[in-house]
Amino acid sequence: MTDNAYLVGLRLAGKRELAQLNPFDLVVLLTLSNTVQNAIIGNDSSLSGGIIGAAALLGINAALVRFYYRGATMDQRMIEDDIYLIQAHRPQEEALHKLGINIGELTARAHERGFDDLSEVETAVLYPNGTIYMKGGQSQDSARLNELLHEVRALRQEVAALRR
Repeated sequence: MTDNAYLVGLRLAGKRELAQLNPFDLVVLLTLSNTVQNAIIGNDSSLSGGIIGAAALLGINAALVRFYYRGATMDQRMIEDDIYLIQAHRPQEEALHKLGINIGELTARAHERGFDDLSEVETAVLYPNGTIYMKGGQSQDSARLNELLHEVRALRQEVAALRR
């Protein structure tokens, strides 16, 4: 059985992306490979033995994950604090250092989300589940540029009024 077949089995068990795998899924994946290997080259060389073993492991995995990884209760969500990586267009150096995230990695994440520069990110929040949310806003340079454009338009109108 190839690695692709394992991934198809895990997707059928409810995992849409490899990033959604938890540590228990890795153990199941390794056990699954051993079970299927024994069905192919071990004492039980029947296809049904491998399929039954794989289905049992995937079913137990799905049941245990649903039971143990249901998510935080509302009380736990209120206690858990999100970690701000960027606030008001300024990287939070202490939080980044504590998490072991350097500016290059944060910039790469910003690029993945369509920002050209880290200064375009108004807020970046690391949620307890490991995802990073980035909210864009005008940087100080963009705000100043918009202000200058507004002033140029006002000057154009004044010049046009004087020419008449």
